[in-house]
Amino acid sequence: MGKPTGFLEHGRELPKKIDPSVRIQDNKEFVLNDEFGDKINTQASRCMDCGVPFCHSGCPIGNIIPEFNDAVYRDSWEEAWNILNSTNNFPEVTGRVCPAPCETACVLGINQDPITICNIEKTIAETAYREGYAKPKKPRVRTGKTVAVIGSGPAGLSAAEQLNSAGHSVTVFERDEKVGGLMRFGIPDFKLGMDVIDRKVNLMTEAGIKFEVNAHIGVDINAQQLRQDFDVVVLTGGSTVPRDLPVPGRELNGVYFAMQFLAQNNRRANGMDLKTEEIHAKGKHVVVIGGGDTGSDCVGTSNRHGAASITQVEIMPVPPKDRPANMPWPQYPMIMRTSTSHEEGCERHWNILTKEFIGNDKGDVEGLRIADIVWEDAKPGERPGFKEVEGSERVIPCDMAFLAMGFLHPEPTGVLAQLDIKLDDRGNVATDNFATNQAGVFAAGDMRTGQSLVVRCINEGRECARAVDDYLMGNSNLEAIADSLMLSK
Repeated sequence: MGKPTGFLEHGRELPKKIDPSVRIQDNKEFVLNDEFGDKINTQASRCMDCGVPFCHSGCPIGNIIPEFNDAVYRDSWEEAWNILNSTNNFPEVTGRVCPAPCETACVLGINQDPITICNIEKTIAETAYREGYAKPKKPRVRTGKTVAVIGSGPAGLSAAEQLNSAGHSVTVFERDEKVGGLMRFGIPDFKLGMDVIDRKVNLMTEAGIKFEVNAHIGVDINAQQLRQDFDVVVLTGGSTVPRDLPVPGRELNGVYFAMQFLAQNNRRANGMDLKTEEIHAKGKHVVVIGGGDTGSDCVGTSNRHGAASITQVEIMPVPPKDRPANMPWPQYPMIMRTSTSHEEGCERHWNILTKEFIGNDKGDVEGLRIADIVWEDAKPGERPGFKEVEGSERVIPCDMAFLAMGFLHPEPTGVLAQLDIKLDDRGNVATDNFATNQAGVFAAGDMRTGQSLVVRCINEGRECARAVDDYLMGNSNLEAIADSLMLSK
């Protein structure tokens, strides 16, 4: 620990952001990290060198947080990068979009504001790229084994990088024209720019990983052919079937799934082919149905389009402001959170039941019928129910609606059907230590677990890579590779 009294001398501080009225004029990142200067060292000095650093267990990939904080405090940036990069394949991504379960598990957070772990992580990554510490993870030798990774989201790319570093020849197949999966087409540019993804993919290409884009396995290419051409196939296609809202008027023009809107806007912002009819919120009364991160991203994107109004509704109750008693430290608490998109302008409502989309004689949506609800206590072994508040039904303006209620499971057709992959009772790929029911076929990420966080998908990819390496070689040296990256410096 660089400064034992750091947490006593300094409070939590984060970089400033561009004013909301200015930043909604474009799709660029708006956190002024470069202007933070030496304050990042001060923030790193707040790390307490806890006897038991609970941030380790809070982080799904087990980042070695106190050690890289200490290195940052000492201005030893290459050391900090080597520590961080030994556990995290994409710190430049998690430092931008992770909800930071490590911070809610921070010991300092018991009675003070926790360490700014995410921002420190992002700064380490950006410094590494700027100073040339970030290098391709080239293997020392090749094993002669071949691996096909289907899907290029965080799980697929993490698995690919780990397996390549172990010496296997890896080819990543992506159905879109650019690599990145939902990191590229699901997270708005103002949170994660495409240049950040491209920078990492270039390093992976230099390391020897091959990328095949516009390659929709199960549609353009038969999955059985890949099974014959490669020693192992890794399925990382994500959980891409969205949860629908089967209410009257769902078929009206102007009602979209959130990812239709978000993916198209990222394409628009980067001069790419929109591929579908244009979805633009300028001058529209927008309603976002769903209160999670995807709904928040729809809010921020609608603000940048110049929507006339934005209303976000959620069927669940309003979360508490402070950590509830049933979610004690170090658990990640379900509390009221206001995103940067909400700061830009949005009306938020909870305990709202969506009853009907109302359309005009042209077939366009123009209103949404909603009602307030009250949740009832659940009976033992049953889910809680709710009842509608009498007299609360009303119609609000709605020219455009986005369904942001999460995802159900991966697409059961195509690659999963062609490989005859067994699914679990939730429709996800059933596995045993990442292995599917088909020999030599593995699965990781949202396709296996259901929708989750980017950081959890990175961990999925890394753990799956270890299982694949063991399958191919009889044991796995991936942990030793991670250790050597630290010890060689």
